[in-house]
Amino acid sequence: MSKRKKASPKKSSNFLSYTVWSLAFVAIVLSSFVAGYYIGHDSAKDDALKKEQSKEKTKQSMIKKLEQESIKKKSLEDEQSVSDRLKEVLKKEPAVAETLKDSNESNKSNDSNVTSSLPIKEVVSEYENASHEIEEAVLPKAVERKIVKSLKRPKLAIIIDDVSVKSHVNAIKGLHLPITMSFLPPSKARPSSHILASQESFYMVHLPMEAQSFKSEEPLTLRVDDSNEKIVQRVVEIKKLFPKVKYINNHTGSKFTADEAAMDRLISALKKSDIIFVDSRTTGESKAQKISKKYALEYIGRDVFLDHKMDKAYILSQIKKAIEVAKKHGSAIAIGHPHANTIAAINESKKLFADVDLVLVNKL
Repeated sequence: MSKRKKASPKKSSNFLSYTVWSLAFVAIVLSSFVAGYYIGHDSAKDDALKKEQSKEKTKQSMIKKLEQESIKKKSLEDEQSVSDRLKEVLKKEPAVAETLKDSNESNKSNDSNVTSSLPIKEVVSEYENASHEIEEAVLPKAVERKIVKSLKRPKLAIIIDDVSVKSHVNAIKGLHLPITMSFLPPSKARPSSHILASQESFYMVHLPMEAQSFKSEEPLTLRVDDSNEKIVQRVVEIKKLFPKVKYINNHTGSKFTADEAAMDRLISALKKSDIIFVDSRTTGESKAQKISKKYALEYIGRDVFLDHKMDKAYILSQIKKAIEVAKKHGSAIAIGHPHANTIAAINESKKLFADVDLVLVNKL
């Protein structure tokens, strides 16, 4: 019986080597796949993150741009809305807010002779024009003034007369400019004008005075033949209605302001109440300057009338004129009314006001 041959150690060793190398190769391949997967995954993740960040950055940039465009658009819309709202300025005003009703009631005791029987509703019709302020619709000549050369910026005060209802106040305040509001005293047509004034930090009173010829005279208009006692009493009533008043200008008054005796009685009464008279200059014959000098008071009078004509182009030209007067004399006073064209013209003149300091009357 023949003997079985033993396996060669060399062949066994080679087999094991091949097996090990094969397994190592497989391991390397698998490791490469795994590593490639994770590296590719991380790379893709980084790429996705970068894309997301880029997308977010673009989004934020677009949002910022849209916001800027929105702000610009809103600014333009606000500017336009002012002009649009101005068309409603002189339309019929609905009842004053109910909150004013209580205030009106609380004031009845003090104003019993003036407002106690007045209704809460106040309605105002549109103006036909502003020439009712001027005798025979002719502008009086300018008052002689010294030419001032100063390093200080010229000052211009714009007074809006006939303010009497909420729409007037809203239109003027909507300009966002220091415009002086001069309120008409309360009457049946506008019983809450004094309450509207009380909500303002500064205002004037537009006191009705007798005109040479004017059909639509205001109630309780001061007349040239009014006694000293009657004028004093009227000033006292005005002070009760408008406790913060420091300045009064005349509504119409071409006849009253031209009467030296009547103006003497009025300015004397105003001085006792610490009120300054501002001459609207509805006539070239006004004695306000002469009487002011008599009582050692500085004369303050209108330089330019803005809306003697209702055309907006004319009003714009008058605003330019007022600015030139301010530059020439160091200061100027312009008077207008709460007409849509007047407010619109002031709104369109904001760039022109860069040459002057637009101020309230008390800052002149």
